[in-house]
Amino acid sequence: MTWLVADVGGTNARFALVEDGQTTRAASLPTRAHPGLAEAAAAYLAAHAPDARPSAACLAVAGPVAGGRFRLVNAGWGADTAERVRDRLGLAHLEILNDFEALAYALPSLGPDDLIPIGGDALPGNDGTLAVLGPGTGLGVAGLVPTPAGWVPLPSEGGQVDVPAGTDREVQIMRLLRAERGSAAAEDLLSGDGLARTHRLLTLIHGAPAREPLRAAEICDRPDDPVCAEAVEVFCALLGSLAGNVALTLGARGGVYLGGGILPRIAGVLQASAFRARFESKPPVEDYLRAIPTALIVHPGPALVGAAARLAQSLSDLEPA
Repeated sequence: MTWLVADVGGTNARFALVEDGQTTRAASLPTRAHPGLAEAAAAYLAAHAPDARPSAACLAVAGPVAGGRFRLVNAGWGADTAERVRDRLGLAHLEILNDFEALAYALPSLGPDDLIPIGGDALPGNDGTLAVLGPGTGLGVAGLVPTPAGWVPLPSEGGQVDVPAGTDREVQIMRLLRAERGSAAAEDLLSGDGLARTHRLLTLIHGAPAREPLRAAEICDRPDDPVCAEAVEVFCALLGSLAGNVALTLGARGGVYLGGGILPRIAGVLQASAFRARFESKPPVEDYLRAIPTALIVHPGPALVGAAARLAQSLSDLEPA
């Protein structure tokens, strides 16, 4: 049996086949080169798997999914339906997931080679509720709960919660942010644009000469620049505070995972940062949090892994008892 899985973002559409339980023939296509999800999937199959006839698919998209309808954010695609995609590809079974829901499904399948422990040597396990946070274009937050029927994801809008300031400098940043935007959501600071915003606000606070705004990747790649280094430190500290709140809210005693495209660029800084101290620093529950492992995901395609895991669980549920 052959399945099709995908992780489709605003820039790249990553596809692969699952054949005999193994992910094969992975390839990436430019999202905007195709008018819709069905067309992108058909182009992948034609170019990279012309002999394949997948019977089922699980496709993860970076956007809202509800009631059989979905919309990919930041790709110029309009609203689409799962029915159209299924019919276009000739599939017997199709599931469309939000990309962060797919990432959550991947967590139990990630092994030691896919993770870097953050704070201590322990890695998350599969013996309790799991949580994942991912700063990237935005900030994704999700949970995954074990049940007798399999893993159940907890999608959320956790990127829109308030982020707690823990230092005088962070209070200054929040004050400036609220003056500009009227609020200070976690995603406003803990994302690619958020890191750039923090850098710009720190430049104002320090009274440094105005300069061309830097992108997140440029900030991460300039550890010898004092303002860039401080922006990354603030980013890691705030992420630790938020991750601790998520762990407490979900009871994520199995572990907290960190994903997204930014953190692997600063893995060493993250390990040495205040992330873990801020994660645990929540009196009177420090002991509770100290027992929860945290780890950075370094697998190159975790959402594809999650899409395959979701599809395996769904098709298993459909099999007659």
